Amino acid sequence: MKDKIFAVTISLLLVSLLFSAASAFGEDIKARMKTRLPIIVELKANGIVGEDFKGYLQFVGQKRQKEDVVNAENADRKKIYAAIAKQQGTTAELVGKRRAIQIAKKAKSGEWLQNQSGKWYQKK
Repeated sequence: MKDKIFAVTISLLLVSLLFSAASAFGEDIKARMKTRLPIIVELKANGIVGEDFKGYLQFVGQKRQKEDVVNAENADRKKIYAAIAKQQGTTAELVGKRRAIQIAKKAKSGEWLQNQSGKWYQKK
């Protein structure tokens, strides 16, 4: 029970840090991410991109639609992860991996995710 409470607390902290880090970059980064969200949701629903275990979007198959959107999203995530890492005294890589866990929990059925060993699977 204590582990579950701890995990939920950490998850909530990471989400709040993501938003505060986005605010640290100004409304610009937050607005860009919000604008891209419907496109990313569609790419995930169509099985074109998935979430890797490092907290970034990756193409799952041969189709590479909206590559500019995917690259822009990953660049902004990298900035946010670095800002959070600086606040927490950790690495951006660790922040990304923690975020990937949160994303996987919230993923919709059928979306592609990557496990820690690098294998892709669809969420059931």
